[in-house]
Amino acid sequence: MEPFTTRPSPQLVGGPGSLAELPSCVRKSGGQNVLLVTDQGVAAAGHTERAAALLEDAGIACAVYDGTSENPEESDILAAMEFARRVGPDCFVGLGGGSSMDTAKGCNFLLTNGGAMSDYKGYGAARTPLLPFIGIPTTAGTGSECQSYAVISRDRSHEKMACGDPSALATYAILDPDLTASMPHRVAVLTALDALAHSLETAVSTRRNSFSSAYSREAFLHISSAIEPVLRGEASAIERNGMLMGSAFAGLAIENSMLGAAHASANPLTASCGLAHGHAVALMLPHVIGLNQEVPEARETYAHYGTLLSSCQGADCGVRAWVEHLLTVADLSPLAQCGVDPGLLAELAEDATRQWTGQFNPRSMKREDFAVLYENAFDGAATQDT
Repeated sequence: MEPFTTRPSPQLVGGPGSLAELPSCVRKSGGQNVLLVTDQGVAAAGHTERAAALLEDAGIACAVYDGTSENPEESDILAAMEFARRVGPDCFVGLGGGSSMDTAKGCNFLLTNGGAMSDYKGYGAARTPLLPFIGIPTTAGTGSECQSYAVISRDRSHEKMACGDPSALATYAILDPDLTASMPHRVAVLTALDALAHSLETAVSTRRNSFSSAYSREAFLHISSAIEPVLRGEASAIERNGMLMGSAFAGLAIENSMLGAAHASANPLTASCGLAHGHAVALMLPHVIGLNQEVPEARETYAHYGTLLSSCQGADCGVRAWVEHLLTVADLSPLAQCGVDPGLLAELAEDATRQWTGQFNPRSMKREDFAVLYENAFDGAATQDT
């Protein structure tokens, strides 16, 4: 029993059609002039137009910024902030995946506090409270709508910076499963695997506590019951809702705990090799589980989670074997087939040691440990749970 302090949660508004609650959420947040931050894919799906129409019909001014980039960098946030400065919003709405919500949060930092994103790396560096923010995910993966961090990459090095502040947390998170129906299949696959990694990494993080562990477990229960149909492109509305809820619970777990070596080793693959975040995390996850099983408490947690699985390929199995099964269903190529130069593995391992999340992994990770992870993931080697 160790001391802990929980962080607050946004008010969660969920269920099919819950996007219609957006005007009420804006008003309750004190907003009258919204900047809706999104991307062109979400706009093409019609979600942006619908959200803006809901606001305008309710007499709430709305400007749309749809220039969000995947894995937003400092320059992307500056561009959004210049747009926001012209609009003068009193409330931000992030509509889309994690990149849209991170862009909205990052823009909020700079508009209200000035400076550069690097000034806010870490937690609690904002001198002035941020404007109200409402998160509306259209993917089921990042859980950003439930976190007080914006994850922004440096322009040249592509290093990911976690920039957090209590006032960056959304006042409301709207969880409408209807919005996730428009996801391209590959996006649904990679975001689902990212959410799964969140539920498993927070469960064994050295920063976990009783409350974060409850969120992790609830996230895993929702995700494990829905993820395989999602990966196969056969998800029902109920399963899509389960993934969205699981992603949000995992976001709450991250907010009250932290991640681990799967994310620490994935970030360099995205920055240096251009591998999509969800793909990179998923490839590293089973190998991280294998190393973490050397720690008794982590091994016990994985064993417990294994009992929560009803089946894996028709038979009971452990968490690691089940995750490897999911990678097969998802048809994820190993690093060797993703254009990753084997000569870069040592450099990637060194970079992984500098990633913030790695310090919360249950098994202490050094450069040589990350090197082993990359070597194992390079050819997709699989081993069974111990």
